[in-house]
Amino acid sequence: MSHRHDLDDLLTLMAVLRDPEQGCPWDLKQGWDSIVPHTLEEAYEVADAIERRAWEELPGELGDLLFQVVYYARFGEEEGRFDFRDVIHTLTDKMLRRHPHVFPDGTLASRRPPGVSAEEIESRQVHSRWESLKAEERAARASGEAPHSVLDDVPRTLPALSRAAKLSKRAARVGFDWPDARGVVAKIREELDEVEEALAAGDHDHAVEEVGDLLFAVTNLARTLKADPERCLRATNAKFERRFRHVEAALAADGLAPGEADLAAMERHWQAAKRLEFPSSACPAAAGKTPGDSRP
Repeated sequence: MSHRHDLDDLLTLMAVLRDPEQGCPWDLKQGWDSIVPHTLEEAYEVADAIERRAWEELPGELGDLLFQVVYYARFGEEEGRFDFRDVIHTLTDKMLRRHPHVFPDGTLASRRPPGVSAEEIESRQVHSRWESLKAEERAARASGEAPHSVLDDVPRTLPALSRAAKLSKRAARVGFDWPDARGVVAKIREELDEVEEALAAGDHDHAVEEVGDLLFAVTNLARTLKADPERCLRATNAKFERRFRHVEAALAADGLAPGEADLAAMERHWQAAKRLEFPSSACPAAAGKTPGDSRP
């Protein structure tokens, strides 16, 4: 059996890549800020591989994402701030604290008593944490410190759709939410009306602001349906791309490029692409769309 590399090998590899004399020029130029875009890209590539069920690609994509963590840990070690083992310790310690219903003593060796369900312990812990939070809030008010917000710690660097979903989810935890999905749909209609009013008034800036409100409301609908808005939009992006490529291929068969065809011809091929995917929805009206409607 051939040698299989382990985590220590990976950490050694990074140390050599960053070695001032023996390392790689590109890796030596990298720093905290320059790696962040690569980290975000690698995370999306992991998500893409999972959504495509490309299991053969996933180990490589997960490795690329892990390599980003190794980068940051190396930067921290070089600056004397922390190293990879600190990352592992901090993560493990945090997960132990967050799972008292699994590790009741807060140690890896601890287990809940036989016959006691995780749900029972979790219910007790949730109540205990809630009482503790209220006590902290009362103490903060008494001392004049800035009050705790349920929106604290939602990263500002998240994609806007994901952050909108997290913000609204946090608010919903304390009851700031619609009773059901129909309430969100009504809100979406309200926001769309406000977009139309701003457009009719010729107020571009107000229209742009209202589009943001509309997107936030749609994100809330996805959350209410227990759907990830980022995943919803990625699926629609893939659907649009698939259908538009069909339009391009059909036009090419007619000897035309997209820029040379009129909208009616492109719409005809678009509807044909939809029929290929959903034969039962061949009639636009049956699918809730009007003829000439190019929406996905």
